Amino acid sequence: MHKPVSGHILIVDDSEYNRLLLERQLTRRGHTVLTAGSGLQGLTYARQQRFDLIVLDLMMPEMDGRAVLAALKRDPQLRHIPVIIVSALDEIDDVVHCIEAGAEDYLTKPINTTLLYAKIDSCLERKRLRDQEQAYLMAMRYELELARRTQADFLPATLPSITNWHIAAKLVSAREMAGDFYDVFHLSDQRWMVLVGDVCDKGVGAALFMALTRTLLRAFAEQAVAIHHNDPLQAVMMTNEYIARHHHGSRTFSTIFCAVIDTSNGTMSYINAGHPPPYIFRSAGGIETLEPTGPAVGWIGNARFTVGTTLLEVGDSLFAYTDGGIEARAVDGTLFGEERLLATVTVNYRNGALHLEAITQAILDYSGRQLPDDDITLLAVCRLGSVE
Repeated sequence: MHKPVSGHILIVDDSEYNRLLLERQLTRRGHTVLTAGSGLQGLTYARQQRFDLIVLDLMMPEMDGRAVLAALKRDPQLRHIPVIIVSALDEIDDVVHCIEAGAEDYLTKPINTTLLYAKIDSCLERKRLRDQEQAYLMAMRYELELARRTQADFLPATLPSITNWHIAAKLVSAREMAGDFYDVFHLSDQRWMVLVGDVCDKGVGAALFMALTRTLLRAFAEQAVAIHHNDPLQAVMMTNEYIARHHHGSRTFSTIFCAVIDTSNGTMSYINAGHPPPYIFRSAGGIETLEPTGPAVGWIGNARFTVGTTLLEVGDSLFAYTDGGIEARAVDGTLFGEERLLATVTVNYRNGALHLEAITQAILDYSGRQLPDDDITLLAVCRLGSVE
């Protein structure tokens, strides 16, 4: 036989006889009971102690059950406590009002012992399940926050300060954890690698895949420079092969723009692995797009990636982004789009630098949301002056 859930119960009733009767019945049932002779005293006890259930008489002088219930539901610390209303048979309209106001159940006088036990057990069982659910959700929120902080460690805490260059990045995640990523790190001499990536999924799975992809890219790039003296862009190909070989069953992939910039002379080599084409804003006028030079990373094994090259002159700026920006939707469903993004970036290109905060806010304002539907990541590399 299922053992009933025991609880700490508060009885609020101005009738001493009713209080004593209910206290005796519930104590025999294994509950701990506290009684209050008025609505005001009941509220005081509820604020001082933790109760699993309140049995509340409807008709009381000075402060009746409806007023007590309303006060309980207004209090964030007390509103979760289930309340059973006790009323006379001719007070059914008031009982309906209390149920609409948040009471869990009701009993009519004279109280039937079998119904009393059944309703008490039912309320306490539902509360136990709700408490377990809340505890689980709190644990999940804690785990997600811990994971969010861990994931944040994979992104640069600060971006490098390089003479006559300006590097900026902005990431706004749609959820606790992002599938977008970016990185900027030193390779050798005056060469730096910059990259922006977007995992095809969202949530925890995408975040884990993001961490794997970003770690492989950095590790293979640094290995190529330190050991083999090969082109660090081979990191894209090596990452693709590793993921295609070991994680082919997940069908998860990343679009990635990865570039190696020599800050001594502005030369840049890059691979665009299925990523939205970055822009280069030329100081002499005009905008250049860097189209894809290979498929998304992790999609197919033995993929071919072509290396593109260009030169960042003094005053030129590279702008890379993920598709969360161009796929932001207005209330009517219209996409922000590449044309609107390009116009927004152009407006916010001042004094040789791109103002990413303003660009991001323009995207969010367009969608009318504080958080995007998809992660938004922006990366800008601006050459401000010649290197002596």
